[in-house]
Amino acid sequence: MVKHFPGGGPQKDGEDPHFAHGKEQVYPGGMRDHHLLPFRAAIAAGCAQIMPYYGQPIGTDWEEVGFGFNRGVVTGLLREQLGFTGIVCTDWGLLTDAPILGEMHQARAWGVEHLGVAERAAKALDAGADQFGGEACPEVIVELVRSGRVPESRIDASVRRLLRDKFRLGLFDSPFVDPGTAEETVGNSEFRAAGEAAQRRSLTVLTNRERTLPITGTRPKLYVRGVSSDAAAAYGEVVADPAAAELAILRLRTPYEPREGRFEAFFHSGRLDFPEEELSDIVRLLESVPTLVCINLERPAVIPEIAEKASALIADYGASDTALLDVAFGRAAGEGRLPFELPRSMAAVAASRPDVPNDTPDPVFPHGHGLPL
Repeated sequence: MVKHFPGGGPQKDGEDPHFAHGKEQVYPGGMRDHHLLPFRAAIAAGCAQIMPYYGQPIGTDWEEVGFGFNRGVVTGLLREQLGFTGIVCTDWGLLTDAPILGEMHQARAWGVEHLGVAERAAKALDAGADQFGGEACPEVIVELVRSGRVPESRIDASVRRLLRDKFRLGLFDSPFVDPGTAEETVGNSEFRAAGEAAQRRSLTVLTNRERTLPITGTRPKLYVRGVSSDAAAAYGEVVADPAAAELAILRLRTPYEPREGRFEAFFHSGRLDFPEEELSDIVRLLESVPTLVCINLERPAVIPEIAEKASALIADYGASDTALLDVAFGRAAGEGRLPFELPRSMAAVAASRPDVPNDTPDPVFPHGHGLPL
């Protein structure tokens, strides 16, 4: 299943359409087609299913309703223009309000909030959806057919697509999993080794002043923060005071604004720079001892001061401490390149266009940056 069609990047102010305050999807740079490139490739490769996004397009020639309800997008663009013949499964919770982590959340029926559950379902079916993600109200569909609002032939078309995938998977011929095969396959040593190698290769060296990396010497004294002391002890002598260290290793998370609500707390949104107090603490360390900084880029970050003062700066996208240390000590090569630019300021971010990639002037690091190591 490929998602989220027709691309989830161009959100107004960078907010997330899981929530009403992030529902608007905008294209001020006119680059709507650019966001279709991965979907065109996926369809050409034979993907079986596609999920429309929650977003509500604003200021385009598409109807201003969420993509799961949007006939111009699902039928007109996806099926008729791009030739997709597989299953369209909506994102979760388009029809009914539901609790998430103990909190009640409204259905993400952006643009059709005024419609009842049955009319929302009918509109999604009219748009071209085959399956409703996260819903459990089949009686609504049955009543739509019985009332004549949705013809039975329309349901048959979706059933045909869904059954076709089940037959292609062989589920009617061999419906049960072999537990022995599953035990041998899931998490086996070959797969784990491939995953660990990918972590090392993905590490992206952004700066390396005075050839700080690779770290040399016999068991250098290391001060670590955000890094497991046990992991670091395999590479050097871990000390408790940065003043006693030859090198500090600092791991950081991407900055974000904490939001209220248990569910929204999972969605790291808002500003891309560190709060002043936290940044000052980081800079104090960088000025007191040569420091390797590794920042996890789950999204872009505004870090000009850190980039300027770190002895070396590495970006990671989910690598382990051991993967980082292996690259830092020259036991493996980091070959990553930035998948997006790192802007110089929040003012530059605010002035950029949501649908245009790499749209800030004079970024700290451009898209594709990465040094050999």
